[in-house]
Amino acid sequence: MTLAVWDYLHEYEAEREDLLDAVDTVFRSGRLVLGQSVSRFERSFADYHGAAHCVGVDNGTNAIVLGLQALGVKPGDEVITVSNTAAPTVVAIDAVGAVPVFVDTLPGTYLMDVDQVAAAITPRTRCLLPVHLYGQCVDMAPLERLAAEHDLVILEDCAQAHGARHHGRVAGSMGRAAAFSFYPTKVLGAYGDGGATITSDDAVAARLRRLRYYGMEDRYYVVETPGHNSRLDEVQAEILRRKLTRLDAYIAGRRAVAARYADGLADTDLVLPATAEGNEHVYYVYVVRHPARDAVIERMRSYGIQLNISYQWPVHTMSGFAHLGYGKGAFPVTESAADEIFSLPMFPSLQVSDQEKVIDALRDVLATL
Repeated sequence: MTLAVWDYLHEYEAEREDLLDAVDTVFRSGRLVLGQSVSRFERSFADYHGAAHCVGVDNGTNAIVLGLQALGVKPGDEVITVSNTAAPTVVAIDAVGAVPVFVDTLPGTYLMDVDQVAAAITPRTRCLLPVHLYGQCVDMAPLERLAAEHDLVILEDCAQAHGARHHGRVAGSMGRAAAFSFYPTKVLGAYGDGGATITSDDAVAARLRRLRYYGMEDRYYVVETPGHNSRLDEVQAEILRRKLTRLDAYIAGRRAVAARYADGLADTDLVLPATAEGNEHVYYVYVVRHPARDAVIERMRSYGIQLNISYQWPVHTMSGFAHLGYGKGAFPVTESAADEIFSLPMFPSLQVSDQEKVIDALRDVLATL
């Protein structure tokens, strides 16, 4: 049996009764779309982040799409982000007709190099979109200063950083708005797709609610401005509402897994994750680095262990974004990392015995390279 890089079955067994009760609660409620479960989850999720509003949507990609539109990003506007991210970050920018503009990342954390952002700003720049990657936050203070100086908006991509903190501030509380994914693998994951955008700006929140519901305000089929059908499902909302009460426990579990990796692999030649100053890491993924990455992954398969790469192909190198005009070598730190990084199994219900197998197998493989 292969040990997967992510698995939910142990967690499901532990939480099964509550999860099935969540489904039954929705089915007995008499309201299957935008009912009490969505509104209750939205209130709880907003409160967790100290935000005034949360608008639940159907997935994390649309959380960014609607977030950009609600913030006034229009076709032709430029949005500054990074190429070392999941493609949906950039797909969402393209979906609103905006132009992605990339900066490089930092070699230790693979987060946005905020010192490069000022030089990337042009008269067409409208939005800064930092990606809180792998479970920790981008250095936000320089971005906040730039946004104020150039009259820009900040939309945080928090898909990988539920509950992470930066100098005490929780991810999602530092921009004009923030987008979250609840894809099952996430730190706070649903049992299917889901997403949300949070904000403390009343006008942005009102636009978000219209955008997720065709563009309608109060009267059904009366469109105020064209929108989408991007509603968070009632069942997923009820599951998420209940799982939100366990989010801090999930984070503690991930940190315990990370600590065991750090202890078990400290004397190897793997480059282990670095935590940026002021950050509280939640370890959405546990990303390590080795120059013989591909050989390590291949040999680990013989031990029945699956590893993953986040991300092997920087977005600017993908054929779908060739029109942006970035050639190979445009972002050397990002491209160098993409050749060497890989992820070890990471989820809070990872059994200690299984993790020990991963550590022992890795040590064996590394010793033979």
